[in-house]
Amino acid sequence: MAMAACTSMRTLQLKLNNLSPLLPANAKIFPNGLLRAGCRRHSMFLKAAPVLQNGVLSFNGTEALVGVPDNVVITPGSDSSSAFLGAISTQSSSRHVFKLGVIEDARFLSLFRFKIWWMIPRVGNSGRDIPVETQMLLLEAREEPTSEEPNRDAKYVLFLPILDGEFRSSLQGNSADELEVCVETGDSTIIASASPMAVFVNFGDNPFKLIKESMKILQNYSGTFALRETKQMPGMLDWFGWCTWDAFYQDVNPQGIRDGLKSLSEGGTPAKFLIIDDGWQDTTNEFQKVGEPFIEGTQFGARLMSIKENSKFRKTAYDDSSNTPHSLKDFVSDIKSTFGLKYVYVWHALMGYWGGLHPDAPGTKKYNPKLKFPLQSPGNLAHSRDIAMDCMEEYGVGIVDPDRIFEFYDDLHRYLVSQEVDGVKVDVQNLLETVATGSGGRVSLTRHFQQSLEKSISNNFQDNGIICCMAQNTDSVYNSKTSAITRASDDYYPKNPTTQTLHIAAVAYNSLFFGEIVVPDWDMFYSLHDAAEFHAVARAVGGCGIYVSDKPGNHDFDILKRLVLPDGSVMRAKYPGRPSRDCLFNDPVTDGKSLMKIWNLNKLTGVLAVFNCQGAGTWPGLEDSVQTNGLELAGTISPADIEYLSEISPESWDGEFAVFSFKSGSLSRLSMHGKLNVAFQTLQCDVFTVSPIKVYHQELQFAPIGLINMYNSGGAVHAVEAIDDSSFPGIRIQGRGEGVFGAYSTSEPKHCSVNTKEAQFHFDSENHFLTVNVPTGTNSWDIAAHY
Repeated sequence: MAMAACTSMRTLQLKLNNLSPLLPANAKIFPNGLLRAGCRRHSMFLKAAPVLQNGVLSFNGTEALVGVPDNVVITPGSDSSSAFLGAISTQSSSRHVFKLGVIEDARFLSLFRFKIWWMIPRVGNSGRDIPVETQMLLLEAREEPTSEEPNRDAKYVLFLPILDGEFRSSLQGNSADELEVCVETGDSTIIASASPMAVFVNFGDNPFKLIKESMKILQNYSGTFALRETKQMPGMLDWFGWCTWDAFYQDVNPQGIRDGLKSLSEGGTPAKFLIIDDGWQDTTNEFQKVGEPFIEGTQFGARLMSIKENSKFRKTAYDDSSNTPHSLKDFVSDIKSTFGLKYVYVWHALMGYWGGLHPDAPGTKKYNPKLKFPLQSPGNLAHSRDIAMDCMEEYGVGIVDPDRIFEFYDDLHRYLVSQEVDGVKVDVQNLLETVATGSGGRVSLTRHFQQSLEKSISNNFQDNGIICCMAQNTDSVYNSKTSAITRASDDYYPKNPTTQTLHIAAVAYNSLFFGEIVVPDWDMFYSLHDAAEFHAVARAVGGCGIYVSDKPGNHDFDILKRLVLPDGSVMRAKYPGRPSRDCLFNDPVTDGKSLMKIWNLNKLTGVLAVFNCQGAGTWPGLEDSVQTNGLELAGTISPADIEYLSEISPESWDGEFAVFSFKSGSLSRLSMHGKLNVAFQTLQCDVFTVSPIKVYHQELQFAPIGLINMYNSGGAVHAVEAIDDSSFPGIRIQGRGEGVFGAYSTSEPKHCSVNTKEAQFHFDSENHFLTVNVPTGTNSWDIAAHY
């Protein structure tokens, strides 16, 4: 077979074959000569099988890798444009590093683990910039952009290092700009000389669809994980929550929890979901003596003594305090009935506690725990050290016998259910990769523990009640069959001003990867904090659970009421919030020029949040980056920044949008590629509701915005329809929540009602902005505007 002519990604040019001009059925020619096909991005992209020949891996004439070594093998995937890459060695080993080929002058996005627990993004343009422990790599190639279409004809190559038999793969670059794949078993006795299916590679013209389709192919290929859209979603995602961690840390106690729930409820944003974090369990710590000064890190040596609660949550014979409940069940039952809680979760580590199970405690001996000392891989050691792992390496961890691990989880979770607990937050999950020697290797051990954990969750918690945490390695991700929520960031650090912007950017980029398999969890935040609105807006557009960790009485209810309805519910967006296409290969934290844009959809509207993450911190590993405090940045937003807008617009839609700015309260009208100028200081943000303008009664142009007092205004709107009354035509809008409903309308209504009762409204004729007051105490509404 003759090799197709290849155009190097070094020049960032794509030369496509000449194609016959095809005019789609729904296309329209406008006076300015532009072709619009329902105003959607029209693609002439044709898939073609990848070719590996003469040391060049190419897709559709686009080079992805050059200088590919002879020991690299390619296996076609089930999709016409996908394949698996791997390599063969002359020697057997538990760890190989194979060269795959050279990458030069191609913009890329890497998602890599900078610590054993956590993943962050890195952008660059050559192989040497690709960090060790990369778990997703996206390359870009494009024709020269134009001012009208800055993303014109961009194409993307996706590399996903996967699980190949007993090998777990990750990517990295070297000083020769070569892309390498590291495959390792985590057990020196589990060896092989080849890993032929180490990396999945695919090619497409839409990065979001490319990642989605690739994950679907991998799911069908491996059968070891399931896609987010097929999983049961825990009910707590749609209710406002409170986590005890940053409120109390390990000093959590029943009275403090009551105080926090009380203050949130009295302020008008009642928590309906509670996480009792670390500090409730029955543990002992030989490395932290009573009466001696606390030494940071010794807390990670504590071990679990039993599956029951400690004496703070269970009255002992010597405790005469009226604040101590008789049992965990007594306490949970009381706070549920007093504060109307719907879900109570508790924290535990994958191995019970940080230091595992005590090997000789009567309450844990049945699980046959053995003390093991974790051993990290060279990839993890190449990046940031972590105090928790350093201490576990020193103190050891009481590892549950793999043959007893399901029994342990089932006993623990069955007990918690008996105490009226509804779910668990399971932490420290990546630990398994460090203790796999002698247990069959990291892939098999993780799969066994994950299957045991998910089976226990399914058996005991009817609502699929689990949040996974510190579980960002691909060993865990590609073994997630039923778990539906995983933390997508490092911890929220309220006392560290340099991590606030990093947190937002990291979750958004990580959600490109995690979001196809789970709902990415954005962690807790303080509502009373310098960066509170920054975090709140991110949660509003994140499509995630929303929970704070405020200290009792320390709340900003102005911010909370823009997220939480009076009944404690939240208006969660439809998908995981992800960066807009023009942000994918920019660094919104340290390049000094790029804004961060995160998009999502509601049922009838789009939503776009914009953040200035520059000038307040640097990525780990890039500490030498130049930072300018108080940096003001200007940029633009456009409806085109939001993907999948076709889901909320009919085929006949002419491409005009109403765009509402929460920050300014202004309403604009834009075409699909129309632009609105924005400018923000460091740690400032705004959120825009984008609603397609549709024609009703032949001449009325109307677009619902939603509750304009909420960050995600459009999340309040469930349905819009015409009122077909020839003598009194109108629009009916159904939704929920109280406050002020807003809409774009080219005409002023004669009369408005809310749930059939006359309602006050205001019409700004200059900006075509209709607002209707929704009375306090209204949960769901039916607004009628008659014209």
